[in-house]
Amino acid sequence: MNSQHISTYQQQLAALRASLLAQIAEQRGGVVSRVEVAADHFGHPEDSGAQLASERELEFALGERELAELSAIDAALARINAGNYGECTDCGAHIAPARLHATPEAPRCIHCQEKQELSHPA
Repeated sequence: MNSQHISTYQQQLAALRASLLAQIAEQRGGVVSRVEVAADHFGHPEDSGAQLASERELEFALGERELAELSAIDAALARINAGNYGECTDCGAHIAPARLHATPEAPRCIHCQEKQELSHPA
């Protein structure tokens, strides 16, 4: 992969990272911590226990997804810095450019990703 392609992917990943961080900050109310937001969301005595539990589960699920996505982006940026971006982390094969264009943080080729998903279903 040439340096122009790497630069394009690096810019795309940086934009994804910035967008995700902005989304997280917006959901948290700016500079407010997640704990303060959770207290505000769940601190209404008129809400039912089931509603609170459901909202809490959703909040945690979104937080986990955001962290996983941020981690994947950071790992892809680290692979760029290490010089092995675009290589499957499992088998070492080149990841198809179409896959990287669609999902620049992808760590695996399609074949290895399918194997991963089959062995660890969501």
